[in-house]
Amino acid sequence: MFEDLLRAWDGEEAVVRYDAASDAWMFVCVHSTALGPAGGGTRLRVYPTPGDGLADAIRLSGAMTRKFAAAGIPRGGGKAVLAVPELPEGDDRRRLLLRYGELVESLGGTYRTAGDMNISPADLDVVAERCRFVYGTTGRGGNSARGTAVGTLHAIHATVENAFGSPDVAGLHILVQGAGAVGADLARQLAEEGAHVLVSDVDAPRAAMTGLTVLPPDAVIGTECDLYAPCAVGGTLSAESIPRLRCRAIAGCANNQLAEPADGDRLHDAGILYAPDYVANAGGVIQLIGLEDLHWDEDELQRGLAKVGDTLREVFHMADAEGIAPAAAAERLVAERLAAATRTA
Repeated sequence: MFEDLLRAWDGEEAVVRYDAASDAWMFVCVHSTALGPAGGGTRLRVYPTPGDGLADAIRLSGAMTRKFAAAGIPRGGGKAVLAVPELPEGDDRRRLLLRYGELVESLGGTYRTAGDMNISPADLDVVAERCRFVYGTTGRGGNSARGTAVGTLHAIHATVENAFGSPDVAGLHILVQGAGAVGADLARQLAEEGAHVLVSDVDAPRAAMTGLTVLPPDAVIGTECDLYAPCAVGGTLSAESIPRLRCRAIAGCANNQLAEPADGDRLHDAGILYAPDYVANAGGVIQLIGLEDLHWDEDELQRGLAKVGDTLREVFHMADAEGIAPAAAAERLVAERLAAATRTA
């Protein structure tokens, strides 16, 4: 399976290492360095097979290339996956993270890591003991969830402005799927701005902790709302689910929201305005690069996060002007920026 996945991939480099001590597979996928060193988070997860872990890293690395290019950040796209038989704890977790840090360090900066699923800033502190190329530790850029939530809020403002004529969310009905660190924060910010917010999560108590109205997970697709914000797992927008959606617009922080590229056109044909995920959820990488590499202060960070909305407005304008789906317009914007970087290299 590894062979088929790698032959079909358009990326630059994949590092595959089996860690016998933990029975874990380490996958580091560098999709592109056209704009700069590849950056992307590390995902620690139990997968049905190691091949599923590699497939996840491949898919997410391409999304990171698009995310950095759309945000105008001089970084390429990469992603790492630690595919484990069970989530490690205590000393076993620490030893695995140290060995992973050694692997990333051996790449010499071609790939620079940060946090993702099941990887906290404290975990990254451990990785940084053996690796110089780490973003989002407790002492530097911090948890990127803050920037992701703020950036997604700007994306929602831009989306409802295009869909309803005003960036104001007050009075709108917004459904947030996923009450993790980003989704819960986003839901609270939307409620503070006067939106009527529904929250859904597979962990019902976690959803209830937001203090907002909770919706069962199996009721998400098909619930009527003005805007649907996917903030959990990807692939919820598909040929099967799109006909059942009852919303005017979609903007959320989940990665890889489309089950396949054709779903962007399906949403457009259904009259649903879609904010491409890698544009909407770029706030986390903007935060880390801005604070750690560009040494921004808080005001500069907030201005940088606001550009998520500006980029999305550019995408919507291009889509409207050319009569294409926003997903296609975002892909064109990314392709133009990557091509320009290649010509000047």
